[in-house]
Amino acid sequence: MITIKKVISKADLKKFVNFPLELYKNCPYYAPAVTKEELQNFNKHTNPVFKDVQVSLFTAHNAKGDVVGRIAAIVNWIEVKELNKPKLRFGWFDAIDDVQVAQKLIQAVIDFGESYKLSYIEGPVGFGIMDKAGLLVEGFDYVNTMITWYNYPYYKTLLENIGFESANTWVEYQINVPDQLHPKVIKFSDIIVKRYGVKLSKFSTTDEILTYADQMFDLLNKTYASLDTFTPIKPYQIALYKKKYLPYINPDYITCIMDKSDNLIAFSIVMPSFSKALQKMKGKMFPFGIFHLWQALRKNDTAEFYLIGIDPEYQNKGITAVIFKEMNLTFLRNGIKKVETNPELEDNKAIQA
Repeated sequence: MITIKKVISKADLKKFVNFPLELYKNCPYYAPAVTKEELQNFNKHTNPVFKDVQVSLFTAHNAKGDVVGRIAAIVNWIEVKELNKPKLRFGWFDAIDDVQVAQKLIQAVIDFGESYKLSYIEGPVGFGIMDKAGLLVEGFDYVNTMITWYNYPYYKTLLENIGFESANTWVEYQINVPDQLHPKVIKFSDIIVKRYGVKLSKFSTTDEILTYADQMFDLLNKTYASLDTFTPIKPYQIALYKKKYLPYINPDYITCIMDKSDNLIAFSIVMPSFSKALQKMKGKMFPFGIFHLWQALRKNDTAEFYLIGIDPEYQNKGITAVIFKEMNLTFLRNGIKKVETNPELEDNKAIQA
């Protein structure tokens, strides 16, 4: 017998957040989130996203009372009211291989959304565009990145048996870093710099990055506005992301490109991979978690693409050549041998190019 319980107390929330640690404890490819950060993510007092989203969390329990599944039901009011997308979201979906568990969790989400008169349900997704999203359907023998969810192969079957269909296909790539810059990349990058008079900005401290942070997020809003999954990033969210992600940033991996008037027209954020560090941490920041993160920042042979933004006026003008030249130089300086992309829509041909 499976029962569904709404998360109400702090103890309930801890069970919700900790369930994946138990579910994937024997999985060599699972890199868990930091438990403290996950708890803060669902706290209305520490996460301002709750100004614009309605959320209910649920856990599934077996006859013994053990947690066997979890799910978040989400209404993003920016998406519903400003973008006129009557979508009911679900995320943070994890379950044992039992269709009844999945069915009851999804039904809890549907029951939550009934009063809002929304037309369809979609997931797994987070609160908005900056959160994790997607269901893994291939590549189960690769460790997930810090910004992606991992799941077992049976998840796809569970959701299909309930009646879900694929809405979009997301892809990730792994790229081997060349030992030296290709002459054509150097030549083309130099041509673009001269043609448009653009300038490169690199950083040595995180404080220097803060100067450009607001412009970066404005550029993200411009870059991804046309994507089907887009929701605008609000100022209060920007403040949170700066606080949340700045400690993980290695300034040498950030590239900004300015126009003749010193306006930001493109940027990229690439970071050393934290996947192995997260596996060693097992969700705990203390006592040794910070050390593992520090090690990953400074001694690593793998990097991950996190964000890239290009002003629509400069897209398809070769600006990416300048960005990737600088990325490659960064990788060579820091001993990076391979890089992994973050999830991107299969039909987002511009970013893939």
